[in-house]
Amino acid sequence: MIKAIFLFILAGLAEIGGGYLIWQWLREGASSWLGLLGGFALVLYGVIATWQSFPDFGRVYAAYGGIFIVLSLFWAWWVDKKIPDTYDWIGGLVCLIGVAVMLWPRS
Repeated sequence: MIKAIFLFILAGLAEIGGGYLIWQWLREGASSWLGLLGGFALVLYGVIATWQSFPDFGRVYAAYGGIFIVLSLFWAWWVDKKIPDTYDWIGGLVCLIGVAVMLWPRS
């Protein structure tokens, strides 16, 4: 489970970081090199996601979605300096509970 969580976080950072760099390029007028780097990060995200050991694509991506939401809240806080409010954190907690339920071992 530790490996799965690590890969979810790594994939999330690649996806959020890649999207952020492309946002900076297209919306904020940053260098096209940032856009290129963002595209590379998004490709890397797609590759990292395949390293999961779970056999079901849909379940892995659904669980990853919950991790992505929480990582996005932290990104907003640390990078964009937009502090998530209580309802944001409650929503993130609900998502993490959903991830735990989906990845709970089945017999």
